[in-house]
Amino acid sequence: MKKKYQLSDEEQHLFKMSIIGTKKLKQDTFMDYFKPQKQHKKQYINLLQKKIATNYYFFDEYYTQLNNKDLTSYIRQDTANFKIKKLRCGDYLPDIFLDLHGLTQRQAKQELAAMLIVCKHERIHCANVIHGYGKHILKQQIPLWLAQHPDILAFHQAPKKWGGDAALLVLIALEK
Repeated sequence: MKKKYQLSDEEQHLFKMSIIGTKKLKQDTFMDYFKPQKQHKKQYINLLQKKIATNYYFFDEYYTQLNNKDLTSYIRQDTANFKIKKLRCGDYLPDIFLDLHGLTQRQAKQELAAMLIVCKHERIHCANVIHGYGKHILKQQIPLWLAQHPDILAFHQAPKKWGGDAALLVLIALEK
């Protein structure tokens, strides 16, 4: 590559004289957000492994026996039946809301896995998953995915104040 303009010796000397007494600035405003910091690298790797493991729970080919045809209710076999009734009545208040409007199935699956990790880490017992109406793709898939996960105790269609038939209230088992 050819240089289009070169400074003469006199111009170079003039420039050097004009910057005497200055010091080089350190660039400190750029932060690489994609690389984890060294002190958090182990936690980051652990969280990433958990997310990958959680994604393996969700299979599209798996169909479970849900309580009814419209896929709005599920309770794990070892869970007390009164919990589904409390979910239906709105006695459990959701501590976290996940809105999946406009996401593809793949994106929704990843967000759902991430939410379950956060719930386990932050000890959140009840979550509200808003899938919306749309073409009913997420409305059909999300209950099937949730029923496969071992940490899900129950889920039911959310009461009207938390999304009605466009959302699910989910109970998550916490480690003791």
